Amino acid sequence: MSNETIAKRYADALFQLGQEKALLEALTQELKVVKKAFQDNKDLYTFLMHPRISNAKKQQFLQDVFQQAHKEVVNILNLLVQRHRIELLPAIIDHFIRLVNDAKGIAAATVYSVRALSEEECRQLESSFAKRFNKQAIELTNIVEPSLIGGMKIRVGNTIYDGSVSGKLKRIERNIVTANK
Repeated sequence: MSNETIAKRYADALFQLGQEKALLEALTQELKVVKKAFQDNKDLYTFLMHPRISNAKKQQFLQDVFQQAHKEVVNILNLLVQRHRIELLPAIIDHFIRLVNDAKGIAAATVYSVRALSEEECRQLESSFAKRFNKQAIELTNIVEPSLIGGMKIRVGNTIYDGSVSGKLKRIERNIVTANK
């Protein structure tokens, strides 16, 4: 079984548990914090993946570090340590957040632009893409990418809208190459 499939199963189970206990919003926020902690501190992964450190020490460490978190968050971390699957944590959290957003009618989008977008620009993009995708809302993440030259590229799920200058230049180049064949 692939790691992606395994991560989805953990996320599905956590999502169902969160629904039953009406903790989806709290779990989402806490899991985002956990993900950021793991991204910001690579030594955390190294420690939890180290084969010479006992699972009991790893679990005690997680209990101490995440003592303010809900029991469900600590339990999933402990379960992943026990089963030697802690490397799946980012994929589990991403899938869990996707499930929560789907349940709330929210789509996640990434906007690549040459400069950081203003709040007003983000609101306009959110509203127009929410209508286009028939969602309650769009949750935008703005990534500054100077290589676009100008314009922007928007990714919602598996769909990419490329309105960047570099994207237009590539399309023009492709058209010229195919016309000369």
